[in-house]
Amino acid sequence: MKAKDLRERSLEDLVELEKSLAVDVFQNRLKNFTNRLDDTSSMKKSRRDLARVKTVLFQLRHKGGAAAAVKAPKAPKPAAAPKAPKAPKAPKAPKAEVSAPAAAKSKPAPKSKPAPKSKPAPKKTKSEAK
Repeated sequence: MKAKDLRERSLEDLVELEKSLAVDVFQNRLKNFTNRLDDTSSMKKSRRDLARVKTVLFQLRHKGGAAAAVKAPKAPKPAAAPKAPKAPKAPKAPKAEVSAPAAAKSKPAPKSKPAPKSKPAPKKTKSEAK
């Protein structure tokens, strides 16, 4: 499959081909994993064909999108209805001012360490129990 041949195909045809090649890649990987694939080079071929189709699709979409924007400008959006004015916000309460020395002295309390867990007593054997 050549890229030149792919560029002659329609967009819908390329999308269908991409889907079928993706299924082929999956099937080849599955068959290879289960040791049922006779020709392992088909994995490489199908992966490259899929990449080729994806590249041509991207080029067509990218080129088509730019060409469509130049040929036919987009219609202007309809004017939106005017929004209702927002209610005024309530005034905020003034923040309490803290002097620099007081702010330096106030440190968060140190975190207390959890108490160490005690180990359970070892079980006594039958000879020790007697």
